[in-house]
Amino acid sequence: MKITIEQERSIIMEILTRFNIPEEDAYIVADVTMDADLKGFTSHGIGRFPQYVKGLKVGTIDPEAEITVENETASTALLNGNHKFGHVVTYKGMELAMKKAEQTGVGLVGVHNSNHFGVAGYYSDMAVMQDMIGVVIANTEPAVAPIGGKEPIIGTNPIAIGIPANKNYVSVDMATSASARGKLLEALRKGQKIPENVALDCDGNPTIDPEAALKGSILPFGAHKGYALAFMVEIMAGPLVRAAFGKGVKGTANPEEMCTKGDLLMAIDPSKFSDIEQFKEEVDEFVAEIKGSGETIFIPGDMEVNNIKRFREEGFSIDDTLFKQLKEISEELSFDIDAIIEG
Repeated sequence: MKITIEQERSIIMEILTRFNIPEEDAYIVADVTMDADLKGFTSHGIGRFPQYVKGLKVGTIDPEAEITVENETASTALLNGNHKFGHVVTYKGMELAMKKAEQTGVGLVGVHNSNHFGVAGYYSDMAVMQDMIGVVIANTEPAVAPIGGKEPIIGTNPIAIGIPANKNYVSVDMATSASARGKLLEALRKGQKIPENVALDCDGNPTIDPEAALKGSILPFGAHKGYALAFMVEIMAGPLVRAAFGKGVKGTANPEEMCTKGDLLMAIDPSKFSDIEQFKEEVDEFVAEIKGSGETIFIPGDMEVNNIKRFREEGFSIDDTLFKQLKEISEELSFDIDAIIEG
C-alpha cells in the first residue's frame, strides 16, 4: 500500500491528538517521523510509530512532563527530559544549543531521561537551516558486541553531522554499527532477510535472519574502527550527560522499559570563525571538486535529496503488517484510518 506524506502527517496527528498531546509537540513528532520516511530512513519513520504509541500506553513516555535544565553555562547545558517524547526533548535541546552558539560560537547540550527521538539528522538539519553546523550523537540499548566478544554491550550509537552550504545539502546520518537496529526490526516485520556481514547470532555465528540477529549482536561498521567510534560515543552520550551506558541502557527499542539513554547535541556558528558566506562558498567549491572527479560521484546528503524529491512526488509504501498495526491503533482510538488514506 502506498500513502502520501500528507496522509502520514494526518494519521500521526490524529493519533496523537486523541492521546491529548499538545499540538506543538504532536507537530514535532509528526515532522521528525515524516523526515525519516522522506529521506529513506523508513526504519525510523512511521514504522517506528507503534512503538511510541505503546510507550504512551504503558507510561514510559510522559507527554505532560516538563523539560528541566540541571546545569548550565554560557555555552553548555544539561537537560533532564523527564521521559517526555524524545523528539520534543531533542528539538528543544538543539534550539538551546543554537541559541548558545549565537552568543559564544559553540552550543553543547547534553540530554538524559529522554526517549527514542527518531532520525538524528533532523536535529542536525535544524542547525544547518540557521547557517550553523549541527552534530548529534546518542547511545542506545546494547546491540553491538566488542571486537572478539559475543555479548552485546555497546549501542548502535548514531552520529549525524550537517554543514551549511549555498548550493548543496551536506549531511551524514549513520549508525556506528553495520546496520541500525531499526532496519533489523523492519526486516523482521516484513519477513525479509538481512544482508550478509551485518550481524551474528547468539552463538557468534554470522546470520541473515533478523530475529537471530536481534537475539545476537550487530557488527560494528569497519570492524575495529566502527567499534572504537561507537565506544567513544557511548561515553560522550552516557557518563558525560549523566545517562546510562553499556548494559545499563534501556528503552530505545523496548517501549515497556523506561528509557535511560543519553544524547549530545552540538551547534557551531561558522560566522564566529570567518565570514559565513565565504565558508558556504568554500563548502560548495569542495563539493564541486569532489563531484568533478568522476561521472557518478555522490556526496553525503545526495541520496536523501533524491529520496525526498521522489517520495514527495510518488508517496511511499507501507507493508501489510505495519498497516494492520496502525489500523488497530486507529480502531482503539475510534477513528477511521481508511478514510484518511482513501480521502
